[in-house]
Amino acid sequence: MLETKTAKYTDWNKLIINGEWKDGSSSKECVVENPYNNEVLTTFKYASKEDINEAYEAAEKAQEHWGATSAYERVELLEKVAALFEERREELVQLLVEESGSSQLKANVEVSCSIADLKEAAKYPLQMEASIRASAVPGKENRVYRDPIGVVGAITPWNWPLYLTIRVVAPAIATGNSIVVKSDSQTPITGGLIIAKLFEEAGLPKGVLSVLAADLEEVGDYFVEHPVPQVISFTGSTAAGRHVGSLAVKNVKKPALELGGNNALIVLDDADVDLAVSAAAFGKYMHSGQICIALNRIIVDRKIYDSFVEKFKAASIKIKAGNPAESDTIIGPLINRKQVDRALNLVEQSIGEGARIILKGEVNGNVVEPIILADVTNDMAVAQNEVFAPVAVIIPVDSEEEAIKVANGTPFGLSGAVYSGSIERGINVAKKIKTGMIHVNDQSINVEPNVPFGGEKLSGIGRYCGEWAIDEFTTVKWLSVQKQPREYPFS
Repeated sequence: MLETKTAKYTDWNKLIINGEWKDGSSSKECVVENPYNNEVLTTFKYASKEDINEAYEAAEKAQEHWGATSAYERVELLEKVAALFEERREELVQLLVEESGSSQLKANVEVSCSIADLKEAAKYPLQMEASIRASAVPGKENRVYRDPIGVVGAITPWNWPLYLTIRVVAPAIATGNSIVVKSDSQTPITGGLIIAKLFEEAGLPKGVLSVLAADLEEVGDYFVEHPVPQVISFTGSTAAGRHVGSLAVKNVKKPALELGGNNALIVLDDADVDLAVSAAAFGKYMHSGQICIALNRIIVDRKIYDSFVEKFKAASIKIKAGNPAESDTIIGPLINRKQVDRALNLVEQSIGEGARIILKGEVNGNVVEPIILADVTNDMAVAQNEVFAPVAVIIPVDSEEEAIKVANGTPFGLSGAVYSGSIERGINVAKKIKTGMIHVNDQSINVEPNVPFGGEKLSGIGRYCGEWAIDEFTTVKWLSVQKQPREYPFS
């Protein structure tokens, strides 16, 4: 048992299971701290296996009714939740700043993205179309229905906790499913509890959404292996995602996985250097680089390489790192000291491998000021690993062909970007990059509610957002109707 500390948020010290706000039944306690100043935000008892079972059984029972509700009832509920998110924006932003170390800018963007996904999900109930197909059998009518898949189990991360949980919860509920969320224990408030509260206020029936946090050593793989959920949605590292995905498939569940990235920005020789630098700075430093679609590698043609490095350094020096509660802070804390040490170790290893240090910012607690490594090669540690920190990695190349080869020289394929003075040239290069998402004359951090979000290779399976989310959280059923007597070859 951890030493008891005074918590700031006494309203967020319960889990919600089957519509009841209650203590977890584990003997272990979760202490949630502000990653900037280590202030204790809340403490609560973790969920046990018994709590997980109760949440799933309640979800299975609640889904029978929820899946049969009117599409218009589900539309109305999602619209109410979206309105509540907007009304509570200030509170949500504050919680994101304090619980996840988000800057004011990032927190507001995250709330806006969450609202957009809620509004998009409000369209889904009216898009679950059935169809009638022709048959080769005389007098037969083939019908294809799209139905809710049942119960969804969702494991959500700490870096964009509000949005990456909404991205699963909203479409799952909109399409008639129930869902149990296991939020990251570092961000259980923004990663689930406040979401459940706002859905509750909007009138969601009890049991349709439960939110837990659990100690992995205690519950093991029970959340994934439980017999009730038909879909397991996981957002997080590739290593953990491989394990979750294999368990899901082993237990004949559908995996929806959004995993790690090693995203590249290619800056071609005809690019506007100033515009490319501006895009690179945003794509690298937004939320301190702790975004799965943030830039991990900046690949620059040698013809403009020196100019780019010089201007990128100048832009990086101007970026404020520090207290995320201050409005002009861009780089706040990394989520914990382990992440800080990991990033610094990758930097030191790569310097030993021959990378040239251009800028080495100070480290204050969990706040890491911008670090820039130049003359990086694709086999160095910072290029082969997702750094997840404000560490910029710049790789020189001699041609467009080499840039494409370097960008593809990773087992990951989540997001990316290409900068060129010719849009058509940029498009042609972008098409050759093996990734689920890529952006021309922009950077890699882009999210919109009506386009598919997901990766290739080791970056995941399936797609979130838009009509693709409907596919992830529904199933289809073939029902045939024989309208006249059928003649069989025997009997």
